[in-house]
Amino acid sequence: MRMEGKVVIITGAASGLGKASVEKFAKEGAIVIACDMDDAGLERLGVEYTELPGEVAPKKLNVTDRVAIAELVSFIKEKYGRIDGLINNAGVTRDALIQRMKEEDWDLVIDVNLKGVFNMTQAVAPVMLDQGSGSIVNTSSVVGVYGNIGQSNYAATKGGVIAMTKTWAKELTRKGAKIRVNAVAPGFIKTPMTEKIPEKIIQNLEEKIPLKRMGLPEEVADLYFFLISDESTYVTGQVIGVDGGLVI
Repeated sequence: MRMEGKVVIITGAASGLGKASVEKFAKEGAIVIACDMDDAGLERLGVEYTELPGEVAPKKLNVTDRVAIAELVSFIKEKYGRIDGLINNAGVTRDALIQRMKEEDWDLVIDVNLKGVFNMTQAVAPVMLDQGSGSIVNTSSVVGVYGNIGQSNYAATKGGVIAMTKTWAKELTRKGAKIRVNAVAPGFIKTPMTEKIPEKIIQNLEEKIPLKRMGLPEEVADLYFFLISDESTYVTGQVIGVDGGLVI
């Protein structure tokens, strides 16, 4: 087991990429703090993964709630003594063309997808700095690099995540700490988020992807695992696509 005893926080853990990642890390022996707002999803995690070698600890958490985040980090530090990995995976969409986008939809996506990543990292970074090590993975998107019609808010957040990733990769090593920060940019992955896309559009998208299919959550989780694990100790400040060649 390659992650035995390591403590990893995963946000947006109850479904999609997050759920696949919880399973991946728990299979490798990690202590996974699985955070989400979905009560039913968290309950399923607590039941489904009890037999895996690692430990899954479901925690209800809103990444926009800085007080709750501080309380969670304090709890983890007190109970486990360390935080080895943070996967900022929580995200939402509220799509609309710029002329139709509501201000509240802009604000929500910015608060969760961008400020939420900032909130989590700002709370966890001091723990990693104290222990002198850690790995942070931020979920961006191909949309954050290339843009997409109807996703001004989402694209802005995912581009911002890339900028923060590169900044933190520089900041968190200034005093010699071995803290790595990387971003993953998924393409079109089969998740509850992409289930909303009409089938005809999915077929058109698949034709544009060199591998001719959508990705699977497990394929993204594998990259998350690589970047958190000791197998990537010389990788930091990178943006790695998981998109089937969509944006070659």
